[in-house]
Amino acid sequence: MSTHASDPLAALGSLPGVADAVDSVRKAVDRVYGHRVMRRRSNEISSEAALRGARGSAALSGADWALEEVRRRTDFSADAEARTVGAALRLGAEAGQLLSIWRQSPMRVLARLHLVAAGDPGESVGRPRLDGETVDEPLIEAPVPTPSEVAGRLDGLAELIVAGGEAPALVTAAVVHGELLALRPFTSYNGLVARAAERIALVGSGLDPKAICPAEVGHAEQGRAAYLAAFEGYLSGTPEGVGAWIAHCGRSVELGVRESTAVCEALQRGAA
Repeated sequence: MSTHASDPLAALGSLPGVADAVDSVRKAVDRVYGHRVMRRRSNEISSEAALRGARGSAALSGADWALEEVRRRTDFSADAEARTVGAALRLGAEAGQLLSIWRQSPMRVLARLHLVAAGDPGESVGRPRLDGETVDEPLIEAPVPTPSEVAGRLDGLAELIVAGGEAPALVTAAVVHGELLALRPFTSYNGLVARAAERIALVGSGLDPKAICPAEVGHAEQGRAAYLAAFEGYLSGTPEGVGAWIAHCGRSVELGVRESTAVCEALQRGAA
């Protein structure tokens, strides 16, 4: 991110491919919000989007369960995969409760998300990691920033969120997601937290106020290889790389829209 512009997030809107991605996402979101089922059954769509989003996020973190298995299971403590799915489900349920705090204190929200994901008030839970603490995030192999670098960049990210600005919702959400993946500020569950924070940014911005456009579905559908390749672009810091990451996140939102549109169509037919 450029730190020289008065609104660095807004400046990202001029990166290659970003304006087209923002426009495409807005049109897709408007279409699903205009679906006739949304007028009377939006709560059902929101609940289903949360479930499917949790499944997608867990899949990216190594627990790729079928949707019906996620829907059926009640015990999520049996093994590491089950704990990952349980963490993703808890985050999906919690995210909507944190919207009012997000713009005032994003760090409080991130700490709460980690606590919810961990499901255990351990010594390292709910706070950024300290010197000597390791990170358990097998999907992301990039070098882990030091705790002091994490603190500085988290402060900068929080300032941008609190300040608001003119950046499109997609840009802000993609940067929140990318920064948290890059920093891995917690000892565990950073990927799940990053994707939950992206969802909060999209919902809190007003782009997706009813939380029916689960980007996590799209991230999973595009696959782990594409996710990591796009993230490498973000890490590079080049205009092309950061623009490609934002566009990738935009495509993920569009795929989430497609998923929820299919749910709307099924409800309309009386098949769900």
